[in-house]
Amino acid sequence: MTGTEAIEQRIANRRPRVHILTGAVCNNNCIFCMEEDREGRYVTNSATTTETVQWILAQAERYEEVCFTSGEPTTNKQLHQWVKLAHDAGAQWVSMMTNGRALAHEGYAKRLIALGMNKFYVSIHGHDKRLHEGLTRTPGSFEQTVAGIETIARFKRYGLALHTSTVVTKRNLPHLHEIYRFLRARGVDQVVFNVMQANGRANTYFKQLFPRYSEIADEAHRFLAEAGKSEPQVQAFFVDIPLCTTTALPDFNRGYVEDYVHFEPEGSSPLVAPALLEERRGGQSGELVQIRRADLDDDQRRKRPECARCRYDAVCEGVWGNYLRRYGWDELQPVPADPAPAAAPAP
Repeated sequence: MTGTEAIEQRIANRRPRVHILTGAVCNNNCIFCMEEDREGRYVTNSATTTETVQWILAQAERYEEVCFTSGEPTTNKQLHQWVKLAHDAGAQWVSMMTNGRALAHEGYAKRLIALGMNKFYVSIHGHDKRLHEGLTRTPGSFEQTVAGIETIARFKRYGLALHTSTVVTKRNLPHLHEIYRFLRARGVDQVVFNVMQANGRANTYFKQLFPRYSEIADEAHRFLAEAGKSEPQVQAFFVDIPLCTTTALPDFNRGYVEDYVHFEPEGSSPLVAPALLEERRGGQSGELVQIRRADLDDDQRRKRPECARCRYDAVCEGVWGNYLRRYGWDELQPVPADPAPAAAPAP
């Protein structure tokens, strides 16, 4: 999420990455996890085999990144083998979304790196044990995650990218600056503040967890102004918050949801309409269906007629329906397009 282009241009130019589902098991118990029904998703998320990975990687030229995710990838004993397959297939970036706890074991992390993993997205939700573990509900997780971040930072000289993901809640919103400074001091390249998706546990505990978008934007503005006093270009990005609420933020720090696809066994997801099944079919025997990020957006997000007047309408995914049911539309107002430059006077 770098560059000098306007946010609309950056979104328009993004390239999709492919997610490989590694399972439903996670050794954290985050209160906001969108995968609330882990038992229901177990069969789907655990259906990935080495043959599945090989088939997906055969399509990898369409994607700039292969990302292992869903559940906690490090709990899957085949992860190292699959990372090597992704590297050998020529993926530019081989990454994973992880809580980073296993990376505290240097030998484990070094093996992943040696086999080709070169980008790490580590989830951390506070700058101290109380805040982080109050959200992960897992004793000991803070020290292990921080140790994992520090392990990867030590090997960045080998061309690794180290990003973090902090899910913004009512609890950690007042601490954006402390979290940012804590992570940058430990070698993190980009600190991403992800606004919650109003699904799964985040919907179950919505009242306790979910700030208004306008509150997040106001706090982000204060944080960036303060951080900018000591850092010329603050490497913090706010993701999955409607662009109409963040116009006061520097364009550089306005992030966006990455475009991605993953593959599930046919019949496991209600997101793909029957009429689309044939064109989405994949796998060695046609047993898989391609699921796109846009499928979830189309199913769960909403727009209203006024959105058509907004300069961001073409790149905006809409607003989570579960959010609108609680907070409504009042804070979400269309942003007028930039006025056309005045014509030069006739000579």
